[in-house]
Amino acid sequence: MNRPNTATLLLRCPDRKGLNAAIANLLLRNNINILDANQHTDEEHNIFFHRVYFDVSGLSVSREDFKAQLADECAKHEMDWQLFFADNKKRVAIFVSKYEHCIYDLLLRHKVGELNCDIPLIVSNHEDLRYFADVFKIPYFVFPITKENKREQEDKEIALLKEYDIDLVVMARYMQVLSDEMIAQFPNRIINIHHSTLPAFKGAKPYHQAFERGVKLVGATAHYATADLDEGPIIAQGVEGSSHEDTIDDLVRKGRDIERVTLAQAVRAHLDDRIIVYGRRTIVF
Repeated sequence: MNRPNTATLLLRCPDRKGLNAAIANLLLRNNINILDANQHTDEEHNIFFHRVYFDVSGLSVSREDFKAQLADECAKHEMDWQLFFADNKKRVAIFVSKYEHCIYDLLLRHKVGELNCDIPLIVSNHEDLRYFADVFKIPYFVFPITKENKREQEDKEIALLKEYDIDLVVMARYMQVLSDEMIAQFPNRIINIHHSTLPAFKGAKPYHQAFERGVKLVGATAHYATADLDEGPIIAQGVEGSSHEDTIDDLVRKGRDIERVTLAQAVRAHLDDRIIVYGRRTIVF
């Protein structure tokens, strides 16, 4: 978890000599101490990826001046970059339907301080989980969805998310397919948990599909939602062994445990600014 008075820089660019030095020297000139740094190079496509986590308590210029210097330096090296200050907490909306295991896990983790964010609202298409919102004192909004009213209800949801200045949407077993229009409003800012190890067993009832194929591993995948169902960049996956003795109920029971942990891992990675989306893939530092 990112500490107060810190910031994270994510960048990617064509690989060449001197990239680490360019960023390190810029930070040094502004009296910044690097706390952690990671990098990865895609040698096939000659792309350099970098995450730098640093202390800004001694920053010698204003944040705006520093960002201007950073923009100039990154332009010299054709860098795509993102800068996040830890004191700007991300605001998260949780979308749910009727399954409680993922939302309860996220709310508990948030309560004990594992997730560095604010959760100002919960959105659902059913009333069933309102009691969780009441216990954790979070506003709960219900938008019943049918084929006939889907577009109208999504427009209301989008307006609500904008009103609450939401940075990240977490689909904690929200059993609705989001429209392309809604996904376009939050590119790489909607995390979904799918109850299979994608790309296997996409769509509905993946545990039943897995049972019919006699799988020896059951799992879950957390990914960014895209216009293509269950095709978004994968952030985290988890698995557990299964056998011929497992029933469908056994697979569901094992899978729900995996879903909770995998979704939390993905949300934490996003909140801690550890993810760079790269085409259909992610780099997770």
